[in-house]
Amino acid sequence: MALIRPEAAATLARWHEVMVAAVIATGGLWVGTRGGLLLPVVGGLIAALGLGLGIVGLRRMRFARDGGDPGIVQVVEGQITYFGPSEGGFAGLSTIDEIALLTRGGARVWRLSQAEGDTLYIPTAASGTAALFDAFAELPGLDSGMLLAALDGPPDLPRIVWRRRAEARLRKRP
Repeated sequence: MALIRPEAAATLARWHEVMVAAVIATGGLWVGTRGGLLLPVVGGLIAALGLGLGIVGLRRMRFARDGGDPGIVQVVEGQITYFGPSEGGFAGLSTIDEIALLTRGGARVWRLSQAEGDTLYIPTAASGTAALFDAFAELPGLDSGMLLAALDGPPDLPRIVWRRRAEARLRKRP
């Protein structure tokens, strides 16, 4: 017998990062009101840390989709791997030249284009796609706001979210 309904547990799990950040920010505000000269500064820094973590948590939460699409995504040491029922593959973060969001076969997918290698298509709601947010954040010049805007935008338009600059491509090659 579960103490919490499954729907409530799923909602709490989805919001856990934001809730932890709120507790940290509240603790910082509490420390800041204890008086003295040093505690308001320390409390303000802790509250700012909590606020920053909350913003990142909200962005991660907006990026993650329900796992309704087939397949599993894994991100291990800079390599993105997708295991799908009919297709799959891998892409190293250093080899990705372009990330686009498009509709393919009625589902929204991330298209990871590589200069040397196959193009990898990953459904946005495949299991484990939440890990892509942190992986994509490691790419130079990627704007996470643009990433979220593409997800929230109309589904029928293909959108290029990130493209590696030409001079970065030249430096990358040995």
